[in-house]
Amino acid sequence: MRLGGDMDFEGNGTLTRGRRAKSGPARKAGSPDTILLATVLALVAFGLVMVYSASSYSALVRFGDSLFYFRRQGIWAVLGLVAMIVTLNLDYNLYRRYARPILFLGMLLLGVSLIPGIGTMARGSQRAVMIGGISVSPAEMIKLCLVIYLSHGMCRAPAKMRSFWAGVWPTLMIVGAAVAMILMQPDLGTAITVAGTAFFLLYAAGARVVHLAVVAGTAAPIVWYLIKEEPYRMRRFLAFLDPWADPMGIGFHIIQSLYALGAGRAFGVGLGASHQKFLYLPEQHTDFIFAIVGEELGFAGTALIVLLFGVLLWRGLTTAALSPDSFGSLLAAGITVMIVLQATINIGVVTSVLPVTGIPLPFISYGGSSLMVTMMSAGILLNVSRYSKA
Repeated sequence: MRLGGDMDFEGNGTLTRGRRAKSGPARKAGSPDTILLATVLALVAFGLVMVYSASSYSALVRFGDSLFYFRRQGIWAVLGLVAMIVTLNLDYNLYRRYARPILFLGMLLLGVSLIPGIGTMARGSQRAVMIGGISVSPAEMIKLCLVIYLSHGMCRAPAKMRSFWAGVWPTLMIVGAAVAMILMQPDLGTAITVAGTAFFLLYAAGARVVHLAVVAGTAAPIVWYLIKEEPYRMRRFLAFLDPWADPMGIGFHIIQSLYALGAGRAFGVGLGASHQKFLYLPEQHTDFIFAIVGEELGFAGTALIVLLFGVLLWRGLTTAALSPDSFGSLLAAGITVMIVLQATINIGVVTSVLPVTGIPLPFISYGGSSLMVTMMSAGILLNVSRYSKA
């Protein structure tokens, strides 16, 4: 399959070494992918509506203001829109020049968030730092920083990606350091998203399948050890297998989520008419907002979200395939997979297909840092689409 420029996809789906790594002479930017842009804006708008619907009662109880969460999310959405417009109009090749400083800054903030007294606690985890009075989650930022850095490194020496020690191993060391710090917060869901995105980038950049199989085979027992040795993770895993074994304890989230999804049936009980949002379902406007969508808008509403993320995957990978250079291809593919993988994990958790990991639904869940970084990432993806060959 031809990807544009002088890059080919081989039979195993990896990028061959023929495609140029440099951007070449100055290029004229075209219009961004309109379908991709419309999809992103639709997800953000959908998220704002659902944040208000899911959070209005809990906000009224906790703060005496039913608009508390909605107002904050709206501010972040406006800031995110500004950031997306900036990155949409900023030539993506600029990130190549500053790939190392970008990664250094991301890792530095991630490390600072672990320092007691500086990193702030949120839902039992030390995940945020205060910058100018604004709470920022470095774990959200490091995902984008790593995609930029890895895309830059992989396209600089594509031949090395066929070698385990020269290409795959250095990538694993960088990703492993970030994942280790994320796990110290602890945040297993984000760690899995980072590792999964890096794994895909290795595959796309031309790493041998046998090397990736070795990586996956080594990672599996490590993940199991991390689950087994941390009591709360083991309880979550057991709750995933049988939530009814402890319906008022660790299985409560999943059971209430399934109640919400089941109550919605085909077309839901109506927007704003959820019963589970009355403090029955924990994290109803953050990690489990998909369940409220299912209750209020039914299968039709949840299918619409899945469809929108499917369109984002389609247009994102198409942008990657048509990019004029390898950096743009890897950057677009990495951002696309990063967003869609996180959405897949969140939906899997809410529907009890995966164990509870505590990860937000991109564009939809309440959370300023998550929305800001995701919209910035979408802006970069849209910028790549401006240079992609139609």
